Parts: sequence; structure tokens; C-alpha cells
Amino acid sequence: MCNAQAAATTSRRCNKTPSSALSFLLFYTLLLLTALDNSVLAINGPAAFIAKKSSVNMAVKTNNNNESSALRELKDTIKTQAAEIDRLKKELLSKKDGVVVAAKKKVSAPSGGHAHGGAPDNEDILDYKDKSSFSIACERVPWLALFLFSLSFTALIMNGFEHTLSKQIELAYFVPLMAGHGGNTGGQAVGTVLSALSAGVITRQDAARVIGKEAASGLIMGLTLGTMVGPISHYLMGISKHVSTVVSVTFPLLSTIAAFLGSSLPFVCVIL
Repeated sequence: MCNAQAAATTSRRCNKTPSSALSFLLFYTLLLLTALDNSVLAINGPAAFIAKKSSVNMAVKTNNNNESSALRELKDTIKTQAAEIDRLKKELLSKKDGVVVAAKKKVSAPSGGHAHGGAPDNEDILDYKDKSSFSIACERVPWLALFLFSLSFTALIMNGFEHTLSKQIELAYFVPLMAGHGGNTGGQAVGTVLSALSAGVITRQDAARVIGKEAASGLIMGLTLGTMVGPISHYLMGISKHVSTVVSVTFPLLSTIAAFLGSSLPFVCVIL
């Protein structure tokens, strides 16, 4: 019986030994795996931290570079705009100075006799293209009336030759009057067109329109003065009706021809 118990105890010990060894092996396997995981974490952790830190630094550097590039572009844009503003200011000042010089430029024209007479001021010259024939005529009629009055003294001188012109004395009386009027009308047209050409208000391409405008203004002036001179010469001076009628009809024709020729001469000179 003792032998049987000993055999049973030995059998239990033999059966218990393999399970203990297996448990020990599993325990150390777990320890080894844990150590390996910790070593991996110890190795990869700083590397990941360094990589992350380097990526953050690269991102910061990229942002700094982008900000520097944007700042440089902004500075370049500001410099370019400042230069453009300075250029525009200079152009505006030069244009303003040119307009002021043109406005202050004196029109060298005598004011009496057969010359230009009452030459329009510089502001009128600058606005010449926008004026109508009627406004031009209204500005010149008073001066032409003054010239007619002064030229009447020439007619008085011709009365000294009454014995020679006894048969045509009435008509001869108006010969110097109409000759002087034609010179004054043409002189005004020449002066106005020359001034406008010098100021750059009109060019050669405007020749037809300017000549037509001057001729129309001459016709208006002639009609105005003819309707005045005819009745005055007949009712106040005692001139015969047929001579007064001839004078009244002659004034519009004379003024139109004189204004046409006077405005044409400056363009002819420019072309030549």
C-alpha cells in the first residue's frame, strides 16, 4: 500500500512539472515582448518627436518665407503705385501749365485801321470751336461799326474830287467806306483763325468747317450793317434810293467774300 501511495505521488509530480514549465515559459515570453515594445517605443518615440518638431519648423519657415514674399510684393506694389502717381502728377502739372500759358498768351494784333481790330480775348479763342456764327457776328459788329465811322473821314477826303466824280459822286462816296469795311472784315477773320491755329484749337483738318463758319458770320455781319447803312444814307444823308439800295446789297456780299478770303489765307499759308 505504501508503494501504491508513493507511485501516485510520483505520478502527480510528474504531471505537475510540465504545466509549471509551460507557465514559466509564457511568463518570460510576456516579459520579453513587453521589453521589446518598450524598446521600440523608446527608439521610435524621440524619432517621431524629432520628425514632428522638424516638420513644425519647416512649416514655420515656410510661413515666414511666404510672409516675407508677400511683404516684398506689397512693397514693390507700393513703389510702383507711388511712381505711377508721381508720373500722373507731372503730366497733370505740365498740361495745366500748358493751358495756363495758352490762356495767358497775348495776341499781337493792332486795334485800329484795316488791321484785326477788336481781336477776341484768349478765352474766346480757346472756345472758338464751340461758338456759332451768330455769336461771332455779334462780337464783331460793334467793332466794325466803329471802323465804318472812322473810315467815313476817308469818304470826306474824296469829296474834294467832286469836279471829277460829279456824275457818280454818291456812289464814289461809299467806295472807300466799303473798301475799308472789306479790309476790316478780312483782317478780323485772319486774326481769329491765326490765333486759333497758334493755340492748337483748330488744325488743317478743320479748314472747311472754319472757312464756312467765317463766311456765314461775314454774311450775317454784312446783312446787319447793310440794313443799317442803307436807310441812314438815304434818310439822313440824302443819298438817292437806288444808290442806298446798291450799298445795302453790296455790304453782305463784300463781308462774305472778305471773311471767306481772310479765313482761307492762314490755312493756305500753313499748307505752303
